[in-house]
Amino acid sequence: MMREHRFTHNLAHLPTHSFGPRSLTWWGTISFMVIETTSFILTFGAYFFLMSHEYDWPPEPWLPPDLLAGTLFTVILLLSEIPNTMTKHAAEAHDTAKVRKLLPLMGVIGAFLLVVRVFEFPSLNISWHDNAYGSIMWALLVLHTALFATDWVDTLVLAALVQTPLGYEGRRLVDTSENSLYWRFVWIMWLPIYVMIYWLPRWFE
Repeated sequence: MMREHRFTHNLAHLPTHSFGPRSLTWWGTISFMVIETTSFILTFGAYFFLMSHEYDWPPEPWLPPDLLAGTLFTVILLLSEIPNTMTKHAAEAHDTAKVRKLLPLMGVIGAFLLVVRVFEFPSLNISWHDNAYGSIMWALLVLHTALFATDWVDTLVLAALVQTPLGYEGRRLVDTSENSLYWRFVWIMWLPIYVMIYWLPRWFE
């Protein structure tokens, strides 16, 4: 009769989480970014398809979009990468105290950006149903707003969680790190959209 072997090694010392490619959260975030990138590429393609089929781009009558709201949004979004990087580094250093301070700050920045974005839509000086140009302008802005709002809500949830004992769990810090990674994706994707909305029409006028 074979003797049953029992392993009694203590595994308590092994880590319960990891950062980067060793984390399923990282792979999930990257996969979601790939899907979102595909959506943006398709929308960009629609933009240039419509432009190539219009005799005038933008079609007349046309009032240029106001630059103030869009440019202000862009500047603040780019500057937000400073506290965002600090948050990512703090999470990966297991500095929970610093994460607890920085996540609410990112939430406030996101709220302010959301207010600015509300003013961006009327600053386009065209409605989504006026013509194809108006439709694609609004589509670009709505698509990015959905991307931005998704990460902002995630930031608020994490900011609330890290204020509780759950914040000490390593996986919460992994979530924070990947949330910061996604925030970078948000501003990187905004840059070509900003050019397409506010500057390409002026160049082709």
